[in-house]
Amino acid sequence: MLHVLVTVGAQPHDLDADLLHRIGFAAERAGARIAAEARPGAIAAEWRFDGAAAPVLAAARAAAGSARVDINAVPADGRRKKLLVADMDSTIIGCECVDELADMAGLKPRVAAITERAMKGEIDFARALKERVTLLTGLPVAALARVYAERVRLNAGARALVATMRAHGARTILVSGGFTYFTERVARDAGFDAHQANILLDDGKVLTGAVADPILGREAKRDALDRAAAAYHIAPSETLAVGDGANDLAMIAHAGLGVAYRAKPAVAAAAAARIDHADLTALLYLQGYREDEIIRA
Repeated sequence: MLHVLVTVGAQPHDLDADLLHRIGFAAERAGARIAAEARPGAIAAEWRFDGAAAPVLAAARAAAGSARVDINAVPADGRRKKLLVADMDSTIIGCECVDELADMAGLKPRVAAITERAMKGEIDFARALKERVTLLTGLPVAALARVYAERVRLNAGARALVATMRAHGARTILVSGGFTYFTERVARDAGFDAHQANILLDDGKVLTGAVADPILGREAKRDALDRAAAAYHIAPSETLAVGDGANDLAMIAHAGLGVAYRAKPAVAAAAAARIDHADLTALLYLQGYREDEIIRA
């Protein structure tokens, strides 16, 4: 089977000639018959090879050592996906919104500890969400606007990822185990077609400490991918899912290409590809987009 070994640096200078030589040499020693060479100085480089991906990928990563580069192997056929389903918190944005709300209430360490356990998959997501929301009882509704204005920032490459895929005909959906207040605004700012999340309840002035049923978590994210693929007549192999926590595992495993973005170890180990250093445009390079095709707003 023909594969592509894709290497993406955090910065262009991360891919110097020596590093590229080491990676290419290691890949060939592992059995890859290189069909294309890489160019030093680019943000991304790739090699095409025939055969099993696992030994070539392991050898290439070992050769890279501690270099700030992400190395993944993907099938050469069908690289460009027609559907993107992306997690929001700590993936498309750089924070966990529920933790930032808790900070407004002076409870961030307590709530963040629950968030961390849920992200690692140590506790049930629905139970963890209810526990955290209960702790927010009485927080003024105005705190949501403050969190969005002061704490929520798109991660580097988010707009470019969404804009580029949409420009090439892909559908894009933002999904979250968080709250619609934030997904609505992040989806608009990043350019997503649609969004899905939980509804945080309030009495018009303060949060009631409850979230509307049903609670959307791991399975809801996978279902969102399935529904969108069916609605737009997109094959499972033509889908891309990206996330960082345990409640993203189902959609990552189910997608044609599942990517762990700066993820918890268990998530990174389970995903077909992992991005630990580069920004979100790395997902475009995995799909074979060239630098001159990327829309950088």
